Amino acid sequence: MDRRITAFRQLLDIMDDLRDNCPWDKKQTLESLRHLTIEETYELADAILDNDLDEVKKELGDLMLHIVFYAKIGQEQRAFDIADVLEGINQKLINRHPHIYGDVKVKNDEEVKENWEKIKMKEGRKKVLSGVPRSLPAMIKAYRIQDKVKGVGFDWEKPNQVWDKVSEELRELRVEVESGADPKKIEQEFGDLLFALINYARFINVNPESALERTNKKFVKRFEYLEAHARESGKDLRKMSLKEMDVFWDEAKKLE
Repeated sequence: MDRRITAFRQLLDIMDDLRDNCPWDKKQTLESLRHLTIEETYELADAILDNDLDEVKKELGDLMLHIVFYAKIGQEQRAFDIADVLEGINQKLINRHPHIYGDVKVKNDEEVKENWEKIKMKEGRKKVLSGVPRSLPAMIKAYRIQDKVKGVGFDWEKPNQVWDKVSEELRELRVEVESGADPKKIEQEFGDLLFALINYARFINVNPESALERTNKKFVKRFEYLEAHARESGKDLRKMSLKEMDVFWDEAKKLE
């Protein structure tokens, strides 16, 4: 038997045992698992950005456990089971890939994405943006919104047009800040600038969430170097000048 099927069957059996015999597992509900699933998803995202494939493997296992756990609870409530989940995604993939399982012809990945959105609308989705989860982090949500509307042709034509929009939004923000405008107006203009930058990121093939997270990691690494070497030098960060801190900061940059 295929080891993939054997391993998956064992996970299902283990889930049955845990649900029957483990006090903690017996107590869990769909809602109680929700925040844990979100945490596991972010841990997987971290491992991917770090290119730690061993950790990616482990985090995928954790997420697989959650999927099986949810399906087990669904089965107990006579709502759905793991077979329903798998059959559903199998049929969805077949339906949404007519260029593989049908006679539709496509030239590139962009046409695949356009067809995907058209098929979803035919399946009964009445609004283009209804598939964007409300609880997504704002930056990811903005990126997905822009990607969704692109699927129906609502998009800029060239990167320079988007860059002009970024420049326009930056000027508008600066005017509001320098005029001492209402804080709500400044916030609005700042949001417009971020939205335009995220839009531009799509046109230069940059995922803004990944780019910002890599910058976060880089900053943390440099600051921790500064912190550690300041301590080794017997200095207190709170009493150091910015010029003194910059010495260690520049050292950290060179080490990269």
